[in-house]
Amino acid sequence: MNERQLDVVLRRFESPDETRLMEKGKFEIVHIGGLTIGRATYEPGWRWSKHVGPALGAIRCEVAHVGLVVSGIATAALEDGRVFELRPGELFYIPQIPHDSWVVGNEPYVSLHFLGAEHYAK
Repeated sequence: MNERQLDVVLRRFESPDETRLMEKGKFEIVHIGGLTIGRATYEPGWRWSKHVGPALGAIRCEVAHVGLVVSGIATAALEDGRVFELRPGELFYIPQIPHDSWVVGNEPYVSLHFLGAEHYAK
């Protein structure tokens, strides 16, 4: 192994590689170890179809997501009518089918995204 392969890399979302801002929210991206990891932070009242979709010319998100809810509660509503609540500590997979999402309650929602971050809100 060369010396470069032995380097340990530590990163924090407080110094992201990119921040995608939207009304009532932000999506921070960090590139590390060949991965693109995202952190979504949304305020109460945030809704994908209202605060992200219009800028993309879309009414629903079509990005697949694998993530972990850190805090707050959100809803994922699939185009086929199924609705799921995403709660702290839950890992989630949302397939690449049209879906909407919104914050539930009065607490900000924060989640980490391990799949789909490079394409989300872009």
